[in-house]
Amino acid sequence: MVPTRISVIYYSATGNLFLLAQAIAEGAESEGAEVRLRKVRELTADDVIAANPRWVAHREETAAIPEATLDDVEWADGLAFGSPTRFGLPAAPLKFFLDQTGALWMQKKLVDKVGTAFTSSSTSHGGLEATILAINTVLYHWGAIVLPLGYSDATVDETGNPYGASWVSRKRSVPDDAALATARWQGQRLARIAGAIAALRAR
Repeated sequence: MVPTRISVIYYSATGNLFLLAQAIAEGAESEGAEVRLRKVRELTADDVIAANPRWVAHREETAAIPEATLDDVEWADGLAFGSPTRFGLPAAPLKFFLDQTGALWMQKKLVDKVGTAFTSSSTSHGGLEATILAINTVLYHWGAIVLPLGYSDATVDETGNPYGASWVSRKRSVPDDAALATARWQGQRLARIAGAIAALRAR
C-alpha cells in the first residue's frame, strides 16, 4: 500500500498558524499518511520583522522548516493551506504562493486533489470564515475536492467553526487544546478522504 501523501502549507508570522499546521500534520500522520510540513516564503521586509520581537522569535524557531515549492503541491494527494487573516483575506505570502500554481492548473495536475483550509484572527469577527472561503476559491478553480470540517466531530462542536480549524488570538494567546484537537481531527479527516480519492484515481 502506498501511503497517502499530505502537504500542509502555511504562512505564520508569530506562530499561531504554525501550531495549527503542526497539529494538522500530526493528525494526518496518525492515519498513516506521509506528510510534508512546509512554510511559504516570507515577503515582509526584514526591518519590519525586526521591530516585532515575537515575529523575530518565531522566525528563528522555525528556521529549519522547509519552504514550500510547487513540487509539494503536485506530489500531494491532499493539501491543507493555512493563513492568518489580513483584513478578512489570506495573507499575501500564501496568496503569492498559490498564484504560482497556474502551470500545474493548466496541465490539469490539480484536478481531484483534496484540499482544506485553516486560519487565525485577532478578533472573533476578524474574517475567519472569509479567509477560509477565499482559500477554497482557489481550490474550486483547480477542480480540487474542497473538504470542510463540518460538525463531523465533537471537537468541532466545541470550537464551533465547520469551515476549518481556527483560533481567535486575543492578547497574544496561542491555540488552546481544543483548537489543536480540532486541527488534528482536520488532518485525520484530510488523510482519510484524500487516501480514498487517491485510491479511486489509481484505478
